[in-house]
Amino acid sequence: MTDPITLAAIVTGGESGIGRACALALGRSHVPVVLTYYADKTAADAVVAAIAQAGGQALACQCDVGHEAAVDALFASAEARFGPVHMLVNSAGLNMSDTPVESMELGQFDRVLKADLYGPFLTCRRFVRGLDRRRGDAPARIVNVSSIHERAPRAGGLDYDAAKGGLAQLTATLALELAPRQIAVNAVAPGMILTPMNQSALDDPQVLATKQAAIPWGRAGTANEVADLVLFLLSDKATYITGTTVTIDGALSLTVAQGA
Repeated sequence: MTDPITLAAIVTGGESGIGRACALALGRSHVPVVLTYYADKTAADAVVAAIAQAGGQALACQCDVGHEAAVDALFASAEARFGPVHMLVNSAGLNMSDTPVESMELGQFDRVLKADLYGPFLTCRRFVRGLDRRRGDAPARIVNVSSIHERAPRAGGLDYDAAKGGLAQLTATLALELAPRQIAVNAVAPGMILTPMNQSALDDPQVLATKQAAIPWGRAGTANEVADLVLFLLSDKATYITGTTVTIDGALSLTVAQGA
């Protein structure tokens, strides 16, 4: 990272799962981090404490990323504490509801899109609006946490799959718009990762074994593995990478239509 002490990052959903791993990795690399949480302040404070113990700086902010005023307040707090934000990781989101379309209420569909698609739109927009206030030629990077289900749909996942499909196009379109300013915008698409979104696999060894049997690599991924990829995309080593979604799934998405 270029001059990391002065380059601040926002990580949404930083109290849990992949967002937590990203916030910890950035903080331990001495990047000042503002992490958001929706309800679990205790978990968010624990991440802040862990970063401080490692010699980093962090701030936890409650934020519903699907609401414009909340996102504006988030960035105002981040800028007041650490100055202009140069890195944005969008990890906050909700999982599929496992509801068939005829039974899905509009409120449920809207709830997932607000978190998984509106949220990244609002944070990316506010991030770009703040670029005029950032320091000199310091790099700016956005990484959106998507899913293999942006391309590989699941029955009952209309809400989640539609949101992640939209996020893929949001990422690509922003990359095209911001390329002349050399602002890189990328996404990562995890497969099965052992986080609270896969709580059943964490709780039940049989569920874990059954699900891992479908993964060609033979195991689920970890949040730290995804965080390592996110940090690479935020780094100077990835300067010429923009507008792409990097899949990290142990080849799970390649099994679609096998045997048919």
